Amino acid sequence: MQAIRWEMVSDDDGVAVRACRHILLAADQAIAARGQFRIVLAGGRTPERTYRLLSEVDTDWRCWQVYFGDERCLPVGNSQRNSDMAARVWLDWVAMPTANIHVIPAELGPYEATQQYEALVRQALPFDLALLGLGNDGHTASIFPGAPHLEESLVQPVLHAPKAPSQRVTLSAAALNQCQEILVLVSGQAKRPILKAWQQGEPLPISTLQPMGDMIVIYDRQADPESLV
Repeated sequence: MQAIRWEMVSDDDGVAVRACRHILLAADQAIAARGQFRIVLAGGRTPERTYRLLSEVDTDWRCWQVYFGDERCLPVGNSQRNSDMAARVWLDWVAMPTANIHVIPAELGPYEATQQYEALVRQALPFDLALLGLGNDGHTASIFPGAPHLEESLVQPVLHAPKAPSQRVTLSAAALNQCQEILVLVSGQAKRPILKAWQQGEPLPISTLQPMGDMIVIYDRQADPESLV
């Protein structure tokens, strides 16, 4: 099992505040070292709170390069797309060049979108930071338990996701492992059992990730596995 830094905060707003601070620190360090910050975004309500906070901060947005960990195969502009959510609450409100926002073209279908995004990701690696969530079933990005995967693939089509819509595109474990840091955001009572299972070493998709540097889990008291005892 990989070394993980667990950070518990009081509530879901605390998760967002802590995540926002950590992302900004990582951005400052990457920009100072290399002139750009390459971040992978997640979908979900907890990351959305973080994005709303990021929309209000002062940083050099021209140095940010934004990628997405997964996307649903839905039309452009659909509110269920992760890229649409990030644009609505954050990216459309800051001075980040459009060319720096690398959206998965999931409207093309899982195969074509995978092929196009694979080429883009291969040029971008390694990422500085990947933001991930954790599903009640243990999935992260759109890597679901029991799903087949190709060892060399950086981006994979998802054809039968157990959550609608069934067709998606996701970064693979191989791509996520080529990150300097992975930041996992977890909040809510419903996440207690799966967080406990992860800590006990059950074979979940999140357990397979081995980033180049730190894996940090920020979770709130409601998600605290000790509450199961």
